[in-house]
Amino acid sequence: MDSAADVHDWLDELAGRAFMRTTRLPLEELSGWREDPATGNLHHARGGFFTVEGLEVSRPGWAVPAWSQPIINQPETGVLGILLRRVGGVPYLLMQAKNEPGNPGGPQLSPTVQATRSNYTRVHRGRAVPYLEHFRAPRGRVLADARQSEQGAWFYRKRNRNMIVEVDGEVEAVAGFQWLPLRRVRELLAVPDAVNMDARTVLACLPVQEGADEGSDEGEGAFGAAVARSRDRRRGSLHGTPEILSWLSGVRSTTDVHARPVPLNRVSRWLRAGGRISHETGRFFDVIGVGVEAGGREVDAWSQPMIAPVGTGVAAFLVRRAGGVVHVLAHARVEPGCTDVVELAPTVQCTPGNYDHLPPGARPPLLAEVLGVPPERVLFDTVLSEEGGRFHHARTRYLLAEVDEDPLPGHPAFRWLALHQLDELLRHSYYLNVQARTLTACLHGLTR
Repeated sequence: MDSAADVHDWLDELAGRAFMRTTRLPLEELSGWREDPATGNLHHARGGFFTVEGLEVSRPGWAVPAWSQPIINQPETGVLGILLRRVGGVPYLLMQAKNEPGNPGGPQLSPTVQATRSNYTRVHRGRAVPYLEHFRAPRGRVLADARQSEQGAWFYRKRNRNMIVEVDGEVEAVAGFQWLPLRRVRELLAVPDAVNMDARTVLACLPVQEGADEGSDEGEGAFGAAVARSRDRRRGSLHGTPEILSWLSGVRSTTDVHARPVPLNRVSRWLRAGGRISHETGRFFDVIGVGVEAGGREVDAWSQPMIAPVGTGVAAFLVRRAGGVVHVLAHARVEPGCTDVVELAPTVQCTPGNYDHLPPGARPPLLAEVLGVPPERVLFDTVLSEEGGRFHHARTRYLLAEVDEDPLPGHPAFRWLALHQLDELLRHSYYLNVQARTLTACLHGLTR
């Protein structure tokens, strides 16, 4: 496809043919889903898929020392995989146009394979997942393969296997799939709701040298050129990688957070009424039910619970150049649903409305600075959707903003990481959270 407009036309065409209708339903009316009479947990009658349970969290000494909440427990590991091939030195990706019941506006660019274990083992008794064989028993060169977490505020220890496999020769793009140049996919990251979360997390894991585009003659802006230079591991960084790893291990070892699953009917301050589960303040999120009719999916109709956030989130990296090398200010963030509790997150990651009632000391550091950043310092600013298979109309404003000085010198929970250090960490599991991975993919897109 020659332009971003061509991709949009393709997505619009598929939206007309592969329809999806999503209807809000009371949780009590979800077909195939049951409420455990003893615990109140929501689970599928066939097993598999996921459950909605409760989580109890305590972190002594913090502004909010304890709370409980509903959370999605999906213990299986899914596959998020993208096939890559080179044509005249130019990397192309096999992308899928996939609609999800929680998407705010129809199909989005998705990985070649985006499947939970329940999907690809066909618990739903539906159609097989195309191209799955390339990732379950890779037939090409594996460029990336690591388990990565997902939203630790809404999932309990959720992880997916993020893979990129390079193939030689022709692999046919069946209906609903297209081979797109990597640079085109990166360009579309700046378009609201165009590239889904699963594609973004896999794109972030692509090793820098494998994403080199020999066929591109497009120019780079000054900052984009700095990003390109900063991928060189021989260039300096404010903190060595062993120092970064030691710092993160220290934070993980000394963070006193206890998170344990509890029955859903034991979570406090959450109310089940009107066919949904909501916090008594109206903040945070609701657990809702939806019924789905779809064409071109593994099954044609189903129903399920979903998390519906209240408000649009913000995820922002502050960025600075030190010694000519681009660095981002990463936050060692506590998320109770993460396997290691602490992962590297954006400088700011929150839903601002959830903090309106708290004193200033309990609000995220630098939130006011990020929301008030002068327009001329903004490098990237786009609202993107989160995972539409479990979250209903979940959207986050992703920001990259350049600063000249360190706004939090010496803060124990923040460190400056060079771009090549992010790339190194993404070869491994559970270092960068899903929002930081999205912003890393967006940073690489700035080279254009």
